[in-house]
Amino acid sequence: MAGRMRSRLLPGAPRWLLGLLVLVAVPFSLFGAVRVLRPALVAGTSLVTDLPLVLAMHVLLLAVLAWRARRVTTERAVWNRLALGAGVYAAGMLAAGVLALVPGTGDAALVPALWAGVAVFPFWYGGIVRWNRYGTSLADPNDVLNGSAAVLAVVAVLDVFVVPAVPSLSLLPWWELQALVGQFAVCFVLVGTALTLPFLGAMGRDPRTWLVVAALTADMCAAAAALATGGRGAGWVAVSHPLLVVCFAVAATLRSRRAAPQPTDPAAATIGAYVVIVAATATLLTGALIGAGTGAVWCAGLAAVAAGTRLAVNVREIAALAVTRREALTDELTGLANRRALLRRVEELSAEGTPVALALLDVDKFKEVNDALGHAAGDDLLRLVARRLEPALRAGDVLGRLGGDEFAVVAALEPNAPAADVALALGARLHERLAEPFPVEGMFVHASASIGVASTDDDVVRPTHLLRRADVAMYDAKRSGGGVALYDSRRHADSSGHLALVEELRRALTDGQLVLHHQPQLDVATGHVSGVEALVRWAHPERGLLHPGDFLPLAEVHGLMGALTETVLAQAVAQAAEWQSQGLDLRMSVNLSASNLLDVGLPGRVAQLLDAHGLAPAALVLEVTESVLITDPDRSLAVVGALAQLGATVSIDDFGTGYSSLAYLRDLPVAELKLDRSFTADLLTDRRTEAIVASTIELAHRLGLRVVAEGVEDEPTLRHLRTLDCDVSQGYLHARPLPAGDLVAWLADQGAPRTAVTR
Repeated sequence: MAGRMRSRLLPGAPRWLLGLLVLVAVPFSLFGAVRVLRPALVAGTSLVTDLPLVLAMHVLLLAVLAWRARRVTTERAVWNRLALGAGVYAAGMLAAGVLALVPGTGDAALVPALWAGVAVFPFWYGGIVRWNRYGTSLADPNDVLNGSAAVLAVVAVLDVFVVPAVPSLSLLPWWELQALVGQFAVCFVLVGTALTLPFLGAMGRDPRTWLVVAALTADMCAAAAALATGGRGAGWVAVSHPLLVVCFAVAATLRSRRAAPQPTDPAAATIGAYVVIVAATATLLTGALIGAGTGAVWCAGLAAVAAGTRLAVNVREIAALAVTRREALTDELTGLANRRALLRRVEELSAEGTPVALALLDVDKFKEVNDALGHAAGDDLLRLVARRLEPALRAGDVLGRLGGDEFAVVAALEPNAPAADVALALGARLHERLAEPFPVEGMFVHASASIGVASTDDDVVRPTHLLRRADVAMYDAKRSGGGVALYDSRRHADSSGHLALVEELRRALTDGQLVLHHQPQLDVATGHVSGVEALVRWAHPERGLLHPGDFLPLAEVHGLMGALTETVLAQAVAQAAEWQSQGLDLRMSVNLSASNLLDVGLPGRVAQLLDAHGLAPAALVLEVTESVLITDPDRSLAVVGALAQLGATVSIDDFGTGYSSLAYLRDLPVAELKLDRSFTADLLTDRRTEAIVASTIELAHRLGLRVVAEGVEDEPTLRHLRTLDCDVSQGYLHARPLPAGDLVAWLADQGAPRTAVTR
């Protein structure tokens, strides 16, 4: 227990000072308790005789607080103020002790000591307020004005309602009476402020909070006892002062507990000022009716004026806060609503039961403008897009920028209107607005947008889910090239949790969960392994090993295919280079998707990847399907041509199942055809299929192309392919897709020859 207690103290904590404080405080506190319980035993003892010990305790406390302020720089503003308060109290005790030595001063010597308990207020209050905010830059300097007004209001209430009810108080001189009243008022306000630490400052679990609350509460109880006994509360003070000093000293030596910084809250300060004004006004009215003294009237009046001044300051702060909140809902670049404002608008409309349409726009070719003309030109383009879109909106529609090159429009729908039709019409209007080029940096730039639209209709969804649906539809529009796409739950999501799987796939791309299995490709004539096809698998931490059909369609629809292909390419090239260094000269085939062939930057990244691993471009085969080429012929043909210029082999996968195959053979720089498995499966049973395969192989050889037959599963099929002069065979007859290590072992079993390393 002792070890754990010591570990809670700050390193280098002055334990000897704490021990000395306890040695002084405990006997003094016990002596005070005796004076409370048996005053006859210590008759004649007064506050004057206590001054040396009280002074000694506060000097020791001052030393501990000053040490804390110097030791912990992040809380220096807090502990400096608490130390100044202890210094003021010690100075009051010292002045009272000096005056007590002057003959004839009598009880008047206590004036500095009594009023020192009032003078500490601005320092201790300021320290607690800054502690509450837990950061010097977040403290509210005007809050001391609010606290002072509260003290004056309490003083006025006591003078009007309490002092007349205690006859013995009227016998005290005014300076002693008002000092006692002021001490209670100060303690009352400090306790109330300290009790806000667990709530406003989120410091309820910090033991220092409750030490300070206990210290101030003890002092307030002593002040209340002094008032109740007509000033004869020296015994209570002797009990409370040691407790206050020890609690503050222990709090100063404990480690800080982390709490989030809390900004100034004008609303809380406004409520406090309002309460003070009400209390002061009620006191003034009551005082006027019963003929209260001048001091009470002045205190109530000053409290009302101070609280009113604080309210005036709050008006300025609330106005500034309104500006800040408006800025928090505004995109700085375009002046449109930001993501937070758009989601809030969806929440408002949904709460009213109004159907909502959300259109999400992604500016096409924005990255090209940014890269070619610079970020300033890109910013100009975004501002032009914002101005171009605004005329397409109806009254009540909200246009905003989500970030980057993404914009969104939130529109309220008529209750009986077909939500899908209205949402599509909104997307069409927005798409049409971006058809004309934009003047940027002295030239005209075409920058259309891919737009996804989604609506709530009678389907109640959260704003973030609606945004996700629009995002899914937008990527579908980008993939298909149609410009606008409507979210369709039958295609984009289902009850089996595809959206959750998509989010898991996003994490898998960065967590290394995607792995490659490799299926061998054999030379039909010699039986030697000439290459492999890299097939991606997802080593899902919960669902086990997932095959491509389980996640590739989702990756394509949700815009993840580019990142996924980059991952597969990087692993495949690295693996091919490693095998080559081991003497295994194998071609590595990798599939490309539609979105890959629309990425004009792909050839450059492939070249960098090959160069980084020292792999010859001829060792890489990039497979594309005919359906992929149809998506955007101009861009895809340009990308395929650039890949071929690198020296990589371009292969048409699933040949014969698409359209315009012969035209592609004429126009594309391909070097390989892969016969679809449907032809291989029927090769021995269907004469028409056999004729198509034979003619395709002959045509390919006339064009100088290599032919790969997929789906070979038996020896008769392989023998027939050999008679037809097919070049390469791939299928379960040879091996299923294998991890890299298992493939090497399989090759060793097959007696595959190792070639010299060629770089």
